[in-house]
Amino acid sequence: MVGKDHMKKMFLKIFPILLLLILSISIPSTASDRDLFFSGYVRTYNGALLKESGEYTLIRNTFNLNIEQRKGNVSFKVNPYIYQYSGKDLDIGLRQAYMDIFFRTIDLRVGKQQIIWGKAEGVFITDIISPKDMTEFLLPDFEEIRMGVNAVKADYYLGNHTFELVWLPVFTPTLMPSDSSIWQPQMNFAIPPQFDYSQKKVKKSLENSEVFFKYSAITSAADFELMAGYAWDDDPTMHVEKTIDPETHELTNLTVIPKHHRLTITGGSFSTTLGPLVLRSEGAYYAGKYFNTADSEASQGVVKKNYLHYLLGLDYTIWDINMSAQFIQQTILDYDESIDSDQYENTITYLMRKDFLRETLTLELFSYFGINNDDALLRPKIYYDIYDGFELTTGVNLFTGNKGRFGQYDNNDMVYMKLKYSF
Repeated sequence: MVGKDHMKKMFLKIFPILLLLILSISIPSTASDRDLFFSGYVRTYNGALLKESGEYTLIRNTFNLNIEQRKGNVSFKVNPYIYQYSGKDLDIGLRQAYMDIFFRTIDLRVGKQQIIWGKAEGVFITDIISPKDMTEFLLPDFEEIRMGVNAVKADYYLGNHTFELVWLPVFTPTLMPSDSSIWQPQMNFAIPPQFDYSQKKVKKSLENSEVFFKYSAITSAADFELMAGYAWDDDPTMHVEKTIDPETHELTNLTVIPKHHRLTITGGSFSTTLGPLVLRSEGAYYAGKYFNTADSEASQGVVKKNYLHYLLGLDYTIWDINMSAQFIQQTILDYDESIDSDQYENTITYLMRKDFLRETLTLELFSYFGINNDDALLRPKIYYDIYDGFELTTGVNLFTGNKGRFGQYDNNDMVYMKLKYSF
């Protein structure tokens, strides 16, 4: 009986996706439905640790489907997906599902959507509306890292100027790895802590909604954006409650309480061309960010500070090799030495890409370098277009160092292969 119930639940999960797939194959191509488009991909993705055991870190098959249609001044897009992991139930989700209404000078988008802001590559500074799926750190494609959010987005166009207003009625936090995952971030505590998640959720209410605004312009000299937002911090702050033995004065119990806090964000970005070079910059000022501290007088081991997060980037091409470099810095203002984080955290990214064989073979290297902790993530990879729409990707993820954002995963070096068919 249990087996039948399980199969019934699986069928109810799979049925909508199967129905969409059948429709995508069976709908005739006539003049009346030329505006109905089906696209997507099927992909197999295998990764193994670079250890003697060669343990698999990931065996996943993916079916991703995009359904789009436009009729006059309205359109819609639905993007369901299925992840099939070895030995696990199917993971079925909906990345995007929204409707567009187009007026003469205003576009309105309502529903679940991915919203992308800023000029940075591989870094989130002003691109903070869509939260992140960090269950596999920064290794998946950014289309999969960036989560869809329920939102109302309005764009008003005035010549080369665009005014964008976004309202999120409910808060969606960062999706973190499970406790057993190899991507669970390291937390340094004197004793193993207990976790109290009772205050982690943000109540779904009008009062707790989020709002963002962006002004962007395209001029002959530069493209630029100015933004502001009143939002929740996607990443929870780890509040800490300690129990000290009154006789021995030793720490006997440690309780970690994750909480999300409000943030006010202002910032902007720009890019301009200087001969063969493209110069990019992006920055944001975060007011009301909480940091962990060793100050015994601080409530629950946290302190509220303001901080800056910005980058300078340069794109250029030499001998048909596309290259890009970025310097990123996070600065805590009014710094206190008791804060666990460094006052200045510096990171450099570097990208090299070159095409061969009439752009059917691509070699790429993308790297993060953490200056403070002397750690890094190196990601060399090869793309090969076997046939039209049929692509093979193989690469290596190499972590160096023994601490820091990347060094904490020094044991997670892995080799992987992806085989993808796009339609």
